[in-house]
This record gives sequence, structure tokens and C-alpha cells, in this order.
Amino acid sequence: MTARDHIAVGLAKIGMVLRSHAWRQAEATGLTPTQAQILVHLVRRGPARVSALADEIAVSQPTASDAVAALIRKGHVEKRADPDDGRAAKLHAKATAKRTVARMEVWPDALLEAAHVLDPIEQSAFLKGLTKMIRTLQVSGAVPVQRMCVTCQYFRPNQYPGAAEPHHCAFVNAAFGNADLRLDCGDHVEAAAATQEKAWARFNRASA
Repeated sequence: MTARDHIAVGLAKIGMVLRSHAWRQAEATGLTPTQAQILVHLVRRGPARVSALADEIAVSQPTASDAVAALIRKGHVEKRADPDDGRAAKLHAKATAKRTVARMEVWPDALLEAAHVLDPIEQSAFLKGLTKMIRTLQVSGAVPVQRMCVTCQYFRPNQYPGAAEPHHCAFVNAAFGNADLRLDCGDHVEAAAATQEKAWARFNRASA
């Protein structure tokens, strides 16, 4: 087996831990994993249409619609008219949804302990590697568009070559290192395709 094969096996094992944890969390709150994903999205990112939710969590629209209908019945979600389109509706998380998500957003102790054994340099390198992998999956269409630093219009990769914090975020006007790369940022604004490509090339030239 090649190193790539070993990495794939390792990620699959971590994936099993996360899937098992997701099922246990969802069952504890009376939800399915799909319902839980939709609820987390609505609480974290705000109102959305069913089609947008389906794209975000990579399921078919009928599957998303069924999950949303269940969430409405359970009192976690409500439909309201879309102010931008009177013919459409957006889904809004209710107060019960926020409390439920707060209960679910707890990482398994075993995973946290496993991440803790990595020293700061290893954590930094690992996060940069994850960023590169997720961005590649995004470009190939294997995962939905992510709100990552490397796709954001505010990201200035390797602006300070050789520094401990080589990157710059124009949104907060501050330098930061690989250990602070965001994989899901609430302030993310997607950059134009050409800008993303230039930033990606510069990011890949940056030292680990």
C-alpha cells in the first residue's frame, strides 16, 4: 500500500468514529442524522430554502424535504415567506432547535483526546493538510462548497513569508498561521474563481 492508501484507511477509521457519534447524538435528541445536519445548518447559518439545504448536506431534495417536514412536526423548524421571493419559503430554526443543537455540538471525548496528542506543529500541519484535501474535494464536486479561508475573498495567503503567522485576514485585519485556518467561518465571503485560483497557488507555495 502507498502512503495515500494508508491515509485513506486512517480517514475511514476516523469517519467511523464520527458516524457512530452522529447517530448516538441524533438518537438522543429524537432526530435522524439528516435532520440533525439540517438543524445545525439552520442554527449556525440562518434561514434557508429546502433546495439550499439539500445542496449543503449533499442529499436529494426529496430527502431534505422529508427531513424538514419531520422537523416541522417536531416543533424545531417553521416556514416563513421569503422576503426576496413571495412565491418561495425559507425555513427558520425555532428556540427548541437552538437548545437541541447546543446539546449535539459536543465532540466525542475520544476524538478530542486523539487530537490533543498532536503537538502544535503537528496540529498546524494536519489542519493545513485537511484544508487542502477538503478544497480538492470541493473542486471535484464530491462535497458542497465550504466556507473556508482558502475560498474567501478576505484571505491573503503567505503575505508574510517566513513568519510564524504568514497569512492575513482582511476581514479582521490580522495575521494568522496554519493552526488558525478556518474550515467553516461565519464571516466567509466566497471569492471570484480567478481570485481563488491565485490564492490557492500562493497558499500551496507557503511553507508548512
